[in-house]
Amino acid sequence: QVQLVESGGGLVQAGGSLRLSCTASGRTFSSYTMGWFRQAPGKEREFVAAISWSGGSTGYADSVKGRFTITRDNAKNTWYLQMNSLKSEDTAVYYCAVPRRSYYYTRAQYEYDYWGQGTQVTVSS
Repeated sequence: QVQLVESGGGLVQAGGSLRLSCTASGRTFSSYTMGWFRQAPGKEREFVAAISWSGGSTGYADSVKGRFTITRDNAKNTWYLQMNSLKSEDTAVYYCAVPRRSYYYTRAQYEYDYWGQGTQVTVSS
């Protein structure tokens, strides 16, 4: 059974940093894109960042570009989201996810089949 587990969320002041981790178990995802999404209170879930299977391609939402960095460690079946210069509008539940197709880069939520349970990030101003 595939399981994705996020960690690293918490409460931080504006301007601070957090590093989220997502570890997969049940199968290896070295040939899959890995993504991060978030859902703020009262809003729909949105794309944050994605990284291709090799790590050679990354993509970011405009709202986080230059502040967030996505990386992966295939040996650990884990990927990360380094979040710097956090703003109050970054407050959300953050989810890691993996799409259903291997060797396929996508930012579209509907193409992601495996999801973590989410980790809360709260940025106080």
